[in-house]
Amino acid sequence: MDVWVWIVIAVVAVAVVAAAVAAWQIARRRRLRETFGPEYERAMADAPTRKEAESELEARLKRRDELQVGPLTSEAADRYEREWETVQVRFVDDPIGATREADRLVQQVMSERGYPMDDFDRRADLISVDHPTVVDNYRQAHDACAAYDRGDASTEDLRQAMGHYRSLFEELLERDEVTTTAKETR
Repeated sequence: MDVWVWIVIAVVAVAVVAAAVAAWQIARRRRLRETFGPEYERAMADAPTRKEAESELEARLKRRDELQVGPLTSEAADRYEREWETVQVRFVDDPIGATREADRLVQQVMSERGYPMDDFDRRADLISVDHPTVVDNYRQAHDACAAYDRGDASTEDLRQAMGHYRSLFEELLERDEVTTTAKETR
């Protein structure tokens, strides 16, 4: 064969490989966006490059898949609902105490469901896999408590934090939907 034929074959092969890599990256990006929703954009904003952000999100998926997160029993969910109602009523007389109790209750539900409790950032990252639409609420509520401790948050900030905790709490109590949503989209 002539040299030019080999050159054409090589160029076509490189183009095919490049197209396959590009298609894989597009599919990966779409899957991550669908899985993580608004958390995908947050990761993009926080990471130096798209590649690093997407690698971090992939790592979260892998860590989450290694866990055995399960649903609460109906009795446990009922018990937690009653506890939440008590915490909510307490807010009127003790906003910071009730907000801290809401945080403790959310952590307790996470732990019982099977999420690791070692540190806040890891919890938030893993929650983002199964509950991407409310993980930002969790971060905001946590930040409001920390701001209150520094003297930088008001009772209104704590009221909003309670609402943020409530949204995650409700998702964590889901009785019919364990964590299949995130797994179905992967």
